Amino acid sequence: MGFFVNTIIDYIDNMNSYVHGYSDYEAKRLNDQAESLADIIHYDSIWDDGSLILEAGCGIGSQTKIVAPKNKNSNFISIDISLDSLDQAKTIVDCNKIDNVVFQQADIFELPFEDEYFDHIFVSFVLEHIPNPLESLNKLKRVLKQKGTITLIEGDHGSAYFHPDSEAANKAIQCQVELQKRNGNDTNIGRKLHPLLDQAGFKGIKVSPRQVYVDDSNPEWVEGFTKNTFTAMIKGVSEEAVSNNLISKKEFDKGIRDLYKTAEGGGTFCYTFFKGIGIK
Repeated sequence: MGFFVNTIIDYIDNMNSYVHGYSDYEAKRLNDQAESLADIIHYDSIWDDGSLILEAGCGIGSQTKIVAPKNKNSNFISIDISLDSLDQAKTIVDCNKIDNVVFQQADIFELPFEDEYFDHIFVSFVLEHIPNPLESLNKLKRVLKQKGTITLIEGDHGSAYFHPDSEAANKAIQCQVELQKRNGNDTNIGRKLHPLLDQAGFKGIKVSPRQVYVDDSNPEWVEGFTKNTFTAMIKGVSEEAVSNNLISKKEFDKGIRDLYKTAEGGGTFCYTFFKGIGIK
């Protein structure tokens, strides 16, 4: 009974630590993000044919639908703690006629797999929402085969720069940083991937920055990233930021308007993601 109760508590804690929530609005944002970033982040997300790959924290499958088709001759087990998210992921995969993925509910900290079970592990936009990312890497390392690789992808809100600059927009961004910090999470974790992999004992570590730069010359990025990914993400924490007295509604709304201005004529937006790979 004690194990069962602790498992339920861990489940609730992990669900609550995801500051963006599980709304249809967030699901759309995640899909927009995955599609707009695919060429920058996943052009090299390719493993040897015949590999068994664990996708840890698959969410609604927004990354799954990008990566699995690039590895048609390998198989994925994609796990998440949220059954609702897994249901959405299954629907997305089925709609895209992807047949090399099996979904399973599981907690990264209680992985139901034997030691050295997977050839490779893939973790995208998960560690920033985990209070103890180093422990999660150690848990994942247990189920990774010797000489297998782990791939981590994370953002870093400290890398966000834009024109026109705006004090209100920067304050709105910091609201999300602070909300996640209060949950024990880290929106600036991208810059820490190398030390985290090193502390977890991985070898041959390589971390590469994947910079997104948006201006008038690439309108698809204006829409897909500046508006529908980043600004939508910040806008999604409005109610929580105001209710926690981090900012006034008036100033937050101005910050969002100013972020949208960076997507108008003459505006620019820059953000850096980080992709880290380590070998067991």
